[in-house]
Parts: sequence; structure tokens; C-alpha cells
Amino acid sequence: MRSRKAKGSAAVLIALCLALAGCGTNNDKAASPNEGTQTDSTGGGEIKVGILHSLSGTMAISEVSVKDSEMMAIDEINAKGGVLGKKIVPVVEDGASDWPTFAEKARKLISEDKVATVFGGWTSSSRKAMLPVFEELKGLLWYPVQYEGLEQSPNIMYTGATTNQQIVPAVTWLLQNHGKKFFLLGSDYVFPRTANKIIKEQLKVEGGELAGEEYTPLGHTDYATVIAKIKEAKPDVVFNTLNGDSNVAFFKQLKDAGITSKDLTTLSVSVAEEEIRGIGTDVLAGTYAAWNYYQTTDTPANKTFVENYKKKYGDDRVTADPIEAGYDAVYLWAAAAEKAGSTDVEKVKTAAKELEWDAPEGKVKIDGETQHLYKTVRIGEVQTDGQFKEVWNSGEPVKPDPFLKGYTWAASLTAGK
Repeated sequence: MRSRKAKGSAAVLIALCLALAGCGTNNDKAASPNEGTQTDSTGGGEIKVGILHSLSGTMAISEVSVKDSEMMAIDEINAKGGVLGKKIVPVVEDGASDWPTFAEKARKLISEDKVATVFGGWTSSSRKAMLPVFEELKGLLWYPVQYEGLEQSPNIMYTGATTNQQIVPAVTWLLQNHGKKFFLLGSDYVFPRTANKIIKEQLKVEGGELAGEEYTPLGHTDYATVIAKIKEAKPDVVFNTLNGDSNVAFFKQLKDAGITSKDLTTLSVSVAEEEIRGIGTDVLAGTYAAWNYYQTTDTPANKTFVENYKKKYGDDRVTADPIEAGYDAVYLWAAAAEKAGSTDVEKVKTAAKELEWDAPEGKVKIDGETQHLYKTVRIGEVQTDGQFKEVWNSGEPVKPDPFLKGYTWAASLTAGK
């Protein structure tokens, strides 16, 4: 059955599919406004979506810019006609770098605001706090940040890297190029501790050695004791899983202690272009990071993305991996909703399976089994202009393996998963 409303939606779908591969154009079923709580918010001429990030607190240094990229994607899609012929209306909430607040705000967005979906989170603690809320209320969260893996929820789409798309290849590259002795430094919460469990198992089988392991609370600012331990351990590499503004304190104090990138190799997995702005290139030049995207990534889509982001927010602003992954999430959700002809969560999830898009980072695809993305792995070196020079990449998008099923040494980590 074809209605005038469905024909209008088809026009929007065609526009989206100029950028998105894999979107079907043969589904013109109009969405029902009565399909559940966070299942279909298409009543009237608007579709409400949630934006939930830390806009205050220790994680604001990283998360505010992800919120900005998601808002930009919404503005762009609205300028092309919206989704299903309707305008996307963001409902923005502040997780305030507090994990119970993330859970509380997620519940509000789903139950009270009745949003169609939510884009949000950064730390694994925030995601773990939100996960049971989304599963209980049958909502859908698009999570835009690399994480430690060992998780798969039917109510989360993971648009950042999982372990085999960042941490595992980074460790192998470091062992092959920068030495065997690793000092593991992280913030004291889920992601760093789980990531380092994985790294320690990998070091055992790939010929590495653990020189030390330290954790500090989020927001920690005194690294004198940790730096003294690093000096004593004499590692070849510091693998850094600090998050938030603790990175500012650590790297500045490392430099003050007379340790530069010429003396010690440091690779971070939560320091991107946005964090470099806050820490300083005089401190970070020569250090490494592992991501799937850099502002310097050479794709036609990225050139447009960077130009539009700077035009909207200022020439001094930079893009970064989580910023891009948040932007991707909005476009992928919009394409899936158009393909489904509905914002119903189950219909969107079905439509999203194997959906492809030529994203700024390159081609990505939603893995139908895990709801993670296929992503290209990239290692970059910080330059004096605050940008990354890519020194290695995987050559093609890597299939997500959140439970490390492809690694025999990880069997003990994933037992019972």
C-alpha cells in the first residue's frame, strides 16, 4: 500500500542513500505512532532522539565535542528533509561524569521524553550503568567510543572499536617496533582494568614482559609516585588507558620529570586530537595513539566532514575518532529507520544488519551478529601541529570480535561469555 506520506519518505531515503550503501529503497510502509515506549516517536512532524554525554565534570574534555558532532549530523539530516519526512528533535541531557546519573538520564529519555533512540556515553562505566536500563525498557543506545570488548547487548549499537580493532593490534605493533617491556597505566574503572587483563595475556604469548601496572581514580592529578615507578621499572613502552583530564596531568608531569617521547614510547587509546588541544603539542609530540580515524584520514568523505565541522564550530576546533563515531551513529540510525520505514527499535535493528556507509573514516558496516562495526585500525604519531601522522593501518576494515573468539590465548578471559 502506497500513501502520499510513504512517497515523501522515499524521497528522503534516496537522499540519504547517496551517502549510505546498503539501504533498501523498496520499503514504503509508513511508521505507526503507537508501537511502544522507545519504539516509535514519529507522532506529528517530529522524531525525538536523546543525546546523553558528560557536559560537565572530568569527562567533559572529551564528550562535549562528541555531542557537537551528533548535533551537526542531526542538522544535516534535517536540512535534507529529516527521517521519514519528519524533523529530528534532539533532547540533550548531561551525564555529568557520574555513572548513576547516566542511568537516571537514560531512563528519563526513554520513559518520559519517549525518544526513538539515544546517542551517548563515553566511559565503559557509563555504558555499563545504562545497559540494564535500555534492556529493561527495550530502548536502543548508539555508543560511539572504543572499549574493552567482552560485551554484546541487543539494545546497544557499538560504533567505536572493540578490542581486536584497537588494543590487540596496537600491542602487536608495539612489540614488533618499540620493545618488549610494557608498563600499564590506566584509570581505575572497567575499561582500563579489563583492557589490561587482555594485554597481559597477549604479552605472554607474543613475547612481551610486564614491567609494571598502576591505576588512578578518574580526575586524578598527582602522578609523581606513578612516574617514579615508571623510572624505576625502565619499560620500553607505557600503554596508557587513562581517561579524561587525568591525561593532562600525567603527560605534563612526565615532561616536567624530564621524560620525553625520545626517552620513552607512550601509546594511548583515549587521547585524540581533542585531548591534544587540552594537553599541548609541546608535551605530546612524538607519542602514539591507536584509533580508527584521525582528522588527517585521507578520504573524500572526511574532507567534507572536517570542513563542515570547522565551519559550524570554528576553525580552531578539531575532529577525532569518537567525534566521528558519534556522527556515524546518527547517520546509520537514520538510514536504518528509513530502510525500516519506522523508528520502532526492533525494526531499526533488523534493518541495520549489514548496513554499510562510506563514513569519514572509510567504509564501515554494521555486523549483524554483534551490532559492532567493521572498522579499519590505524596507529598514529602526534605531530607538532596537533595532528596525527598515520604510521600503520590494517589495510581494510576488520570484522569485530568483541569476545576475541579468534585468539586462542583469550579463552580464559571469555570463558562463560
